[in-house]
Order: sequence, then C-alpha cells, then structure tokens
Amino acid sequence: MKRAMQKCSAVILLTLLSSAALAAVKPCEELKQEIEEKIQAAGVASYTLEIVPNDEVSDETMVVGSCDGGTQKIIYQRND
Repeated sequence: MKRAMQKCSAVILLTLLSSAALAAVKPCEELKQEIEEKIQAAGVASYTLEIVPNDEVSDETMVVGSCDGGTQKIIYQRND
C-alpha cells in the first residue's frame, strides 16, 4: 500500500511539473489574447497591453504575464 502511494505521488508530481513546463512556453500572442479577454470581462474600457523583452521592463508592477519561455513579458497600463 505504501509503495502504491509513493508511485501515485510521483505520477502526480511529474504531471504537475510537465504541465508547468508546457505553460512556460506559451506564445506571447496567445497569452496576450487570454489576458485581454479577462480585462474586458472585468469591464475595463481603455487599457494597453504590450509585449516587451525582459530587459525593457522598467516597472515590474506593470507585468501581467511572462511568455515565450520567460524571455518576454506582457505589461499592462490602464488608460484613464
């Protein structure tokens, strides 16, 4: 019984790790679209989303996503 639990735990852990790895390489345009849908669903009328290389991020508080294997960020700015 104990051995079966260890195998089950190992399978669950590997599944979670592989899911995280797949999510980490999400294309930027796909992630940007998902974020836009959430922003629009929240009723925000005027905003800007921009995909930028990591080294061009000047304010980490504006980052709403990471994409292309962590090489780029999506930054959000609300336009009032």
